[in-house]
Amino acid sequence: MAETFAVPKLKNEATWKDVQWPPMKNELLLRAAKGEETERAPVWVMRQAGRYLPEFMEVRKHHSFFECCQTPSIASELTLQPIDRYPALDASIIFCDILVVPQALGMTVLMEPSKGPVLPEPLVDPTHLARLKNTVDIEKELGYVFEAVTLTRKGLDGRVPLIGFCGAPWTLMAYMVEGGGSKTFEKSKAWLYKYPEESKALLRRVADVCADLLVGQVLAGAQMLQVFDSWAGELTSHHFQTFALPPLLYLTKKVRHCLSKLGHPGVAITLFPKGVHAPSSLRLLSNPAETGYDTLGLDWMLDPVEVRELVGNKVNLQGNFDPVILYGGKEGIEAEVKRVSERWIKAGGGWIANLGHGITPNVKPEDMGWFLDCVHKYSRR
Repeated sequence: MAETFAVPKLKNEATWKDVQWPPMKNELLLRAAKGEETERAPVWVMRQAGRYLPEFMEVRKHHSFFECCQTPSIASELTLQPIDRYPALDASIIFCDILVVPQALGMTVLMEPSKGPVLPEPLVDPTHLARLKNTVDIEKELGYVFEAVTLTRKGLDGRVPLIGFCGAPWTLMAYMVEGGGSKTFEKSKAWLYKYPEESKALLRRVADVCADLLVGQVLAGAQMLQVFDSWAGELTSHHFQTFALPPLLYLTKKVRHCLSKLGHPGVAITLFPKGVHAPSSLRLLSNPAETGYDTLGLDWMLDPVEVRELVGNKVNLQGNFDPVILYGGKEGIEAEVKRVSERWIKAGGGWIANLGHGITPNVKPEDMGWFLDCVHKYSRR
């Protein structure tokens, strides 16, 4: 039986066709996402708008983290900061946080300086699922994200494409059950063993909100999407395939169905399943026609040549410099960019250069700039 998907009610669903966006001056990312072997790899960095930038910290002196996320003008300003600073960047990603989805479902999420994200009332057992909203008015709860996307797309003035994103259902479920980050994930993983059916129902529920969030971002102006499964590698291969993968596939099916129903041509979607190294799982992610994911993001523990041999040429790849490369000094950065770029060029196929996870707070802005310059130099085919 074919699945049916409800198209979210969005303010911009009927007007996106009439928006006149600035013409694109740099489409390298969009070309690579279609599988083209571009003259050099487009490069962007996860968390490129963040605490390593002094201009970011200046804004944060006056606004809380979620105030920045939920105020479109501030979110847009923060998104544009690295683009203004680094002409070598080939993409922009909207400033937001994956935990806006649990917030939309009715959970409280705090960002504490010493702990990071904290959910003070986690889901301890399935009886707590009653706390979550049965239906989410995506425009009411997350319309600020869409407004920020539109402001940013206009502010970019065609310099680079804009990426929208969400967290993956399993990663979000882990936060919702653990009450924050975790080293052991004993509470969230225990759910999979003790409450398998309830876990699957929760994952589907989260996936529905994620899909609506992604659809809204595309209609608002996002030109590409990424799904962050930050905790995918905490699962066994069996549990990834049983619990995490089905909602990931459901998510893309719903996104592509809704965009098609609205007459939108659709966009490329990247999946970043950090820590997923099992050959069986990677093979399951190798065919975009089956998964809906055009690009597969790799963390820094994987070799691109080996992954390309495993997954074939249908899926594009993104990654995967060790984030700590940015502490290596100019000579160290250049040597490692050269080495890793050679592996990527040997791997062939569509390649989008990135770190294997997000940039960390103590990176010097000038070292980030040097890294980008080195990628431009050594990623040429």
